[in-house]
Amino acid sequence: MSSQEVEKLHKPNVVVEYCGICDYGGHCLALAQIIQQTTPHAVVFCKRGRQGSFEVTVNDTLIYSKIQTMALPDYEEVAEAVSNVAHGKEPYRIKGQQPINCVIS
Repeated sequence: MSSQEVEKLHKPNVVVEYCGICDYGGHCLALAQIIQQTTPHAVVFCKRGRQGSFEVTVNDTLIYSKIQTMALPDYEEVAEAVSNVAHGKEPYRIKGQQPINCVIS
């Protein structure tokens, strides 16, 4: 990609609020790495937040909420949404999520 093409791209700001008690910091770093692979100029900020949270916002728009879904997002779908924002699209809610590994006995 040429420098002129990079200048035309928007710079997405991604904030991930994660639960520190749940030890989701590693998940946030993994998501940030995937986003950086597809959109290197995106700014990703991981911040410790509410219990049970893994809330992903792009340019101040919530695109995924673990509090609402009870599951972590599909990282590839989040990265695709961020890439689309970088190319001028509006942030949008994603639906993909990771399997819930909860067994009730």
